[in-house]
Amino acid sequence: LEKKELLRRTHGGAVPMDGGSGDISLKKRKATNIEAKAKLAKAAVGMIATGDSLFLDASTTTFYMAKEICALKLPVTVITNSLSVISELADCETVKLIGVGGLVGNNSSFVGRFAEKCIEDNYFANKMFFSGKGLVRERGILESNDQECAIKKAMMKNSEEQYFMCDKSKIGRVGFIKLADFSQVSGIITDAEIDNEWSNELDEIGTKLIIC
Repeated sequence: LEKKELLRRTHGGAVPMDGGSGDISLKKRKATNIEAKAKLAKAAVGMIATGDSLFLDASTTTFYMAKEICALKLPVTVITNSLSVISELADCETVKLIGVGGLVGNNSSFVGRFAEKCIEDNYFANKMFFSGKGLVRERGILESNDQECAIKKAMMKNSEEQYFMCDKSKIGRVGFIKLADFSQVSGIITDAEIDNEWSNELDEIGTKLIIC
């Protein structure tokens, strides 16, 4: 069960791999909630315009988004640390593709200080699309991978608009690293049902809620 990433062995027992603050493999995440992620990807791509420059993180949702971007055939620039996104867009003629370089981590992505500095010092985008471990109403957007978290923060700082893509399974899910407050993102793209009180709170701080 541990090899299948269903349980993690602990002293005297076992705990579920999913639903906690830990990270699971890219391969398993790509095969999880496929329909929801594809739905979020379509909604996100609908916000892209000709000539946009885009930051895409190394989440599995942006992998599905890359497929949609290629089909869109709009001239855009994509800056990413994701090897999966790079592979998906490498042969897309309308996309100017930039990989940030650096150490290749276990998420099949460029991470580390070199990658962070590459973004901080060289690249800027008018839109950023990203995901994370979870979203908790009282705490904000959370992550479970410190290296990926640092990359996303660098992208957020150098982008004009930031859109967090979150399928309903991530609502209330806790990660051990704070990635951002809701006020730090331009919008949240989700398939979850958000109650009116929370929706009004987001509206008050200027964060758009895009339900797909």
